[in-house]
Amino acid sequence: MSEMHLSDVNSLRERARRHVENGAVTEGYNADREELLRLLNESLATELVCVLRYKRHYFMANGLKASVAADEFLEHATQEAEHADKLAERIVQLGGEPEFNPDLLSKHSHAQYVAGNNLKEMVYEDLVAERIAIDSYREIIQYIGDKDPTTRRLFEEILAQEEEHADDMADILNDL
Repeated sequence: MSEMHLSDVNSLRERARRHVENGAVTEGYNADREELLRLLNESLATELVCVLRYKRHYFMANGLKASVAADEFLEHATQEAEHADKLAERIVQLGGEPEFNPDLLSKHSHAQYVAGNNLKEMVYEDLVAERIAIDSYREIIQYIGDKDPTTRRLFEEILAQEEEHADDMADILNDL
């Protein structure tokens, strides 16, 4: 295994002044930025579609067991919106543009927008969507590896919350 050499201070300072217009993207950044921006925008679309689906489910939930589910739907919608904001922020940091065009969101989203006709279908579709997000984010984390620790950490944080969401939906589904 080759030994890691740290840059001396003067080299760090000199490199930081080159291409300063690139902001957070320094010469040491060795990820495929265009591919990462595409993955970040697909993930942004996924989160935004999930916000919309959870909001619909929140407003449409009715029946005896609906209040517990509705509370979860609203909480998840809020958290998915926070994920979307963090992804959009990272896209801008990497010199990209976050895609919020409604016509493109469902095309780029990994998860589908399925309305669900009753509470059980809603919870089921939300669980499926969470499972899709979990798999795709896990793959993205593996793809990033050591190339972009900041983006990888962002996906790891989001993944942990998506796993909680899936667990919540599975619990509710078992009670229905």
